[in-house]
Amino acid sequence: MKDPNIVFSGHCGQYSRDGISVEVSIARLEHEAAWTLEVVNGNRTSIVWDDPFPSDDAAYAEFLATVEGEGMQVFLDDGNVIPFKRP
Repeated sequence: MKDPNIVFSGHCGQYSRDGISVEVSIARLEHEAAWTLEVVNGNRTSIVWDDPFPSDDAAYAEFLATVEGEGMQVFLDDGNVIPFKRP
């Protein structure tokens, strides 16, 4: 069986504000309606929202609301990240 195609939103890309840049990824599986939201910071730490969104516009609006409400620093590593053990 072939893996489903991934559809990426036009909202995907770099976003910079207050001297902090992140990569915003909004995507869904080809045959599904729900969109996922992921933000990756400069250290390649991924922040993924638990709940899917009904549209890519809704996902992007949530990202912008987070930036407005909490600031870009919310996407930075703050010491709560536990790295995987390396062999």
